[in-house]
Amino acid sequence: MTTRPVAVVTGASSGIGAATARDLGRAGFEVVCAARRLDRVEALAKEIDGRAVRCDVTSAEDVAALTAAVGDRLDLLVNNAGGAFGFEPVAEADLGAWRRMYEVNVIGVAAVTKSLLPALVAGRGTIVVMGSTAGQVAYEGGGGYVAAKHAVKAVVDTLRLELFDQPVRVCEIAPGMVRSEGFALTRFDGDEAKAEAVYAGVAEPLTSQDVAEIVTWVATRPPHVNIDRLTVRPRAQAAQHKVHRVQ
Repeated sequence: MTTRPVAVVTGASSGIGAATARDLGRAGFEVVCAARRLDRVEALAKEIDGRAVRCDVTSAEDVAALTAAVGDRLDLLVNNAGGAFGFEPVAEADLGAWRRMYEVNVIGVAAVTKSLLPALVAGRGTIVVMGSTAGQVAYEGGGGYVAAKHAVKAVVDTLRLELFDQPVRVCEIAPGMVRSEGFALTRFDGDEAKAEAVYAGVAEPLTSQDVAEIVTWVATRPPHVNIDRLTVRPRAQAAQHKVHRVQ
């Protein structure tokens, strides 16, 4: 039996998810690292003395297996799994990609939260959802991702209202420009030039570790303190459309 608080991090195989799992491990959590790429989360779990579970958040069977692995009590759920696919204007939308984004970013969050909620109530736990500044401000080419992250924001706000009388905190972290492993590369279907152009001239975008430390800070506030929403950007990004780039 572990005496460490238990955290689940979805999408833990890379980027913000992997950095968050490591940071929570350093903070004393036993981290259940959940992701589709089992080999990656097994290596990560071994590194941080945690546990690994293969979980595609869009699969009901995988979510049920994750819930069974967690057990009856849970201190922290970090709904991090998500992603952006494509950068086309709405008039040229790849509707299949839109459906994928909605499934992983929105339905996945709802499915994992619903399944683990009894354990979170029993553990007087915290739910942290990884949102985005895309869930606050629209931008050209972002239609599907913007729509999905606006929906994530709505899910978080609704859940907080519905759990007002339960011992569970509900928090959203909304990062701006983060140079995390694979995010832009996935969005542009492996086109390295397009992915690099996102960060061109930006001296210091956020890192995955920056966001991970914020997750840990939010999760370790006193139990009566709820950080409803924390928006974080690099200093160079004053707004979604205003980024300082050095030529």
